[in-house]
Amino acid sequence: MKNLFSCLFLVFIFSLGLQAQLNEYKYIIIPKNFKGFKDENQYKTSTLLKYLFTKKGFETYYEDDLPSDLNTNRCLGLLAQLDHTTSMFVTKASIVLEDCNSNEVYKSLEGRSKEKDYTSSYKEAIEMAFTSINSLNYKYNPVETKSVSTTAVVIDAEGKGEPSENKGRQTTTAVEENLTQSEITPNPKTAAIENTAVVAASTSTIPKTSDSYVLYAQEIPNGYQLVDSTPKIRLKIYQTSIPEVYIGVNEKGSGLVYKRSNQWYFEYYVSGQAQLEEFTIKF
Repeated sequence: MKNLFSCLFLVFIFSLGLQAQLNEYKYIIIPKNFKGFKDENQYKTSTLLKYLFTKKGFETYYEDDLPSDLNTNRCLGLLAQLDHTTSMFVTKASIVLEDCNSNEVYKSLEGRSKEKDYTSSYKEAIEMAFTSINSLNYKYNPVETKSVSTTAVVIDAEGKGEPSENKGRQTTTAVEENLTQSEITPNPKTAAIENTAVVAASTSTIPKTSDSYVLYAQEIPNGYQLVDSTPKIRLKIYQTSIPEVYIGVNEKGSGLVYKRSNQWYFEYYVSGQAQLEEFTIKF
């Protein structure tokens, strides 16, 4: 139990630090051809990432179609990269964000897919990796007088954090993009997390937003879908490197699913307000 709370404490520290760091950047820049691919927008990876970042609230542009302020100051944006591998049995993908000095500011959890069709497998793996970005409450907050570099916390696929130097800023907007298109249209551990320990410690006191209910686990790649007795899918949970701690995703949002005292909880944010649902899982 002590180890569980320690892991959750670290997860909250890293999440808040990353959120504060990403809020400083105005743009996300999407390459039209990721490293390791021969063709432009191969397997629709570029259009998918642009869509996901835009939907999350980032102002997103392709690398050859940047707005004037980003052209003038490249440090306003983060460059999205795709760390990916494929084999006969599984496709793996993580999303990496680099600053204007090519420093790695953020790395998502690893998404995986066993789909045989590469377009489908990359879509599933990237969407799974993006759940860790969806769990962040991004809102562009420019730093007006910042002149010294800050330290960003990078979380790798194993959930470990390590610092990297960064000088930058960030943004927000939403534009929908048609994923079915086959071609691309041309065209720190910072000082801001002083109260992290207080926030993490207070999670056990968040008021519940629903009464306890029973859900039934059905295995899916890298996790489970949880259904009620209807049966209706209520939540999808994806494995992390921490036992009995999952990333949960449903129509309400993304967050942490964890077990405490034989009870399962789904903790997430809606409009900046912490939500906590309690339920039992039948595996």
